[in-house]
Amino acid sequence: MERSKESAVWRFFTLASPTSPTALCNICKRQVSRGGDNVTRYNTTNLIRHLQKHHAKEHAEFVQLTNSKGKSTTKQATLADTLLRQEKLPTNSIRAQKITARVMEFIVLGLQPLNIVENVGFRRLMDYLEPRYIVPSRKYVSETALPELYSKVRKQISGELKCAKVLSFTTDIWTSDVSPMSLLSLTVHWLNPTCEHRSAMLGAKNFRGSHTSDAIATALTTMIDEWEIPFDKVHVMLSDNAANMKKAMGSMKVCNLGCFAHTLQLIVNEGLLSQRSLNDALTKCRQIIGHFKHSQLSYSRLHDIQIEMQMQPKRLQQDIKTRWNSTYYMMQSLLEQKRALSAYVADHDLPATLTSLQWALLERAMIVLAPFEELTRKVSSSTASAADVIPAVTVLKRILGKESDCDSGIKTMKTTLLQAVNNRFSAVEDEPLYALATLLDPRYKDRYFTGADFAKKAKDALIKELEEEELRSTTSDATDEAEPPEKVPHVEAATTTLAPPAAAAAPSSKSSFMQEFEQILVECEEPGAASTSSIAVQVQTYYSEKTVPASDDPYQYWGVNRQRFPALAAVATKYLCAPCTSVESERLFSTVSNIMDEKRNRLTADRVEMLAFLSKNLLQGLE
Repeated sequence: MERSKESAVWRFFTLASPTSPTALCNICKRQVSRGGDNVTRYNTTNLIRHLQKHHAKEHAEFVQLTNSKGKSTTKQATLADTLLRQEKLPTNSIRAQKITARVMEFIVLGLQPLNIVENVGFRRLMDYLEPRYIVPSRKYVSETALPELYSKVRKQISGELKCAKVLSFTTDIWTSDVSPMSLLSLTVHWLNPTCEHRSAMLGAKNFRGSHTSDAIATALTTMIDEWEIPFDKVHVMLSDNAANMKKAMGSMKVCNLGCFAHTLQLIVNEGLLSQRSLNDALTKCRQIIGHFKHSQLSYSRLHDIQIEMQMQPKRLQQDIKTRWNSTYYMMQSLLEQKRALSAYVADHDLPATLTSLQWALLERAMIVLAPFEELTRKVSSSTASAADVIPAVTVLKRILGKESDCDSGIKTMKTTLLQAVNNRFSAVEDEPLYALATLLDPRYKDRYFTGADFAKKAKDALIKELEEEELRSTTSDATDEAEPPEKVPHVEAATTTLAPPAAAAAPSSKSSFMQEFEQILVECEEPGAASTSSIAVQVQTYYSEKTVPASDDPYQYWGVNRQRFPALAAVATKYLCAPCTSVESERLFSTVSNIMDEKRNRLTADRVEMLAFLSKNLLQGLE
């Protein structure tokens, strides 16, 4: 067999190529056969003999190199070392504690059952990775390790909350399908001193009894008090639009905003119900998908047709009543598989079939609903804020108000959608929490108000808020006047430090929502007039600068520009920390439903809360 290319003999020979049958002697320049009749049988025996016969000096050097390379450098382990490697790690040793911490993270982040530490496969894995480690028992994990990790994370979050000047919250109620348990959630959102967006889950308490407004208010007040959060730090609390929630916020005397995504759900439901022809088509869609959901044979036939037509095999998506966008995705999945379904119907029966007019109706409906779907995804982001509401409503009104050739057959739905948007968001620009947040978002500023009166009212409210903030900061800074101020380097506007403006980007296909969004900016850009007061100068300079691209991070903008606009940045920290939906609470309950399944329906509410708390907060790096 061919020796390794690292053999010492190759210091004296050169190959023309790895598969060459001969090697060139570097000393006498002769070609020496490598032996064997193919590459797999080449060897270095002939090369060594050539050195021995013709180059005695180099052969001696080769022997010396081979012997020195073959000497073992491995130190034989002593008996004490061997016994030490076999000895189990003390549970209080640093390495054992670190491994236990990683085991807890694996359980919490992977939503694993607590008894996985008793699983034979898991124990064999740990024994292979670290034979000296003693895997803890389920009792230790449940009663010691889990509470310790909970206390550690809770202490870290509590420290961050004490440094925050203003906090916003979301809350919601969830009822388990597999256990007689209801939970009331509370999540918190804030901006840290460098304007980074932060959020955390504070609790998911067992909520027994009737879900009255008084019971909700009492439970939320208790949760806030447990975290030692003063109510003067509470900026706003987001919830769904239920009457008991709104009444509870009123009795707590905290500002309350309804969930924007929930309101969009109600608007789209109104639009879908208004168009009888579309409802009939959707009913057929549900029947078709239900047929494939309940018949594996039918789905297998459809799958074969998809492959035969060289289509990407996909399952049809059923819609859910509580998620309007699932209806959009249902229509989308059917339209994608239109060819395959037509081929299926030619040979097999379906409980219902769509006519050509109904297929066209679905396509037009998707065009109208596309901006709603895009907006739902946008506001459901973990970093979406109250600033996104007014621009979104303005864009929706303009899109729905435009007539199009695609409106045929769905004019009733489109008109109803516009009326619903106008009715449900009639007072959105009068709400200071939305208006000031919009002004303080560098992507929007004053460009998306539908009238000059609304913009002026919002600007006046912002000036008043800035004056109050200046008064508070003057009082708190009075003790620091003896110290010389730190020299602040000039920081350019965020438009030079962040992503380039959208106008400079390469042309790309944009959705109707984004096209309308950018058109409003073009119409509203105008220079501002000069001003004299410190606050007025900051505000006027801020308004006169171009808005940053819609894809930019507003929190990063204020992190960069907080020294240029200190008063504005302080107020932005307050208003931009408010989310526009209660989606974070709903995501929390998605985590809870994965923890509280049919196999773990006997977990206590305290254990469920601990696991959900750690899962949500460790994922966000809050540890």
